[in-house]
Amino acid sequence: MVEARVSFTSSGTVTSPHGFLAGATDAGIKKTGVPDLGLLYSETPCRAVGLFTANQIKAAPVVLAQERLPSKKARAVVINSGCANASVGEPGLNDAIKMSELAARRLGVSAENVLVASTGVIGKRLPMELIEGNIGQISLSREGGHELARAIMTTDTVPKEGAVTVTAGSSEFTIGGIAKGSGMIHPNLATLLCFLATDAVVGLDFLRHSLKKAVAASFNMVSIDGDTSPNDMVLLLANGQAGSKLISESGTLADSFQRALSELCVYLAKGIARDGEGATKLIEVTVNGVSSPETARLAARTIVASPLVKAAVHGNDPNWGRIIAAVGRSGVEVVESKIDLYIGSTCLLAAGLPLAYNPEEVIRVLASSEVPVRLELNLGTASATAWGCDLSEEYVTINSAYTT
Repeated sequence: MVEARVSFTSSGTVTSPHGFLAGATDAGIKKTGVPDLGLLYSETPCRAVGLFTANQIKAAPVVLAQERLPSKKARAVVINSGCANASVGEPGLNDAIKMSELAARRLGVSAENVLVASTGVIGKRLPMELIEGNIGQISLSREGGHELARAIMTTDTVPKEGAVTVTAGSSEFTIGGIAKGSGMIHPNLATLLCFLATDAVVGLDFLRHSLKKAVAASFNMVSIDGDTSPNDMVLLLANGQAGSKLISESGTLADSFQRALSELCVYLAKGIARDGEGATKLIEVTVNGVSSPETARLAARTIVASPLVKAAVHGNDPNWGRIIAAVGRSGVEVVESKIDLYIGSTCLLAAGLPLAYNPEEVIRVLASSEVPVRLELNLGTASATAWGCDLSEEYVTINSAYTT
């Protein structure tokens, strides 16, 4: 078997794979003079799959995408920021359909093969006259993924994008992606949009399985504030232009594809956590020694989502009791006398008993831009990592005036 090499580049984007073009324009939806309407387009039909919000209130674009996926003929995604097209009734679904029709006309493809995504304020109708009047202004290019990454931002301060290339003998393919999300972020997706594209030849069933596995270990392990929006979606399009062998569950490249997709999703997910609303630090919580992967994920997510843990990290306060309290209420089996706890490389708790430590060393870790926390439950072999951010006064400021 030929060993596959996975190479990562943060300068990559969703149009790094062959055959994908993108672009964006300022349609005036945000009224701030920044791009807010964009297109992702494949020159050839794609196999496409998606994962969507767990919120029972679903925005019109989510409803439409769930109707149209999975697909073997997807060609494009049209995306707007500044308006969520959520909680506006049947007119919202009609607007989403109209949006796909406008994009299809612009691209010369069938509207049924166009997916739609929106992000922004809930409860407002899309300004369809602005979308109709400006969608023709979008110029598509191989470099346009960078423009699109900026156009989908809301309260994000930086774009999130990247790409990975897999080389195995004579086979080579690339996976690229962009994401947005800064607030209303919690496991089971969040106010999170992610668009992934690959030029690999991938079977539809494996594509869906691979995306689900990658999202479980990445976007569903991020928590900013405990809220989940109606608009969340992760889409993955594969156009096969790399000409590689078909990648399926039993294929030789299956593990390499999964590894590359998961690494890219984790990279984008960490970018979202790092850029949380008002955040000054990335918190990374790893829980080891758990009975199953599912319970390990639950424990890590509970800790990283705890407002008290997040506030303590913001204040550089080595109040490790909040971490122990969070894992104790997570629903995961714990035996106090078996727990070890580390902040950075400093062990604060061993076999359930507190240790003497230098507070200044821990405070230095808490004051850094990335704060690693590790728990050893010593009850099994499973582990999981979750990401979040500190809770600052700026978070309250941003969300007290989001629509005003």
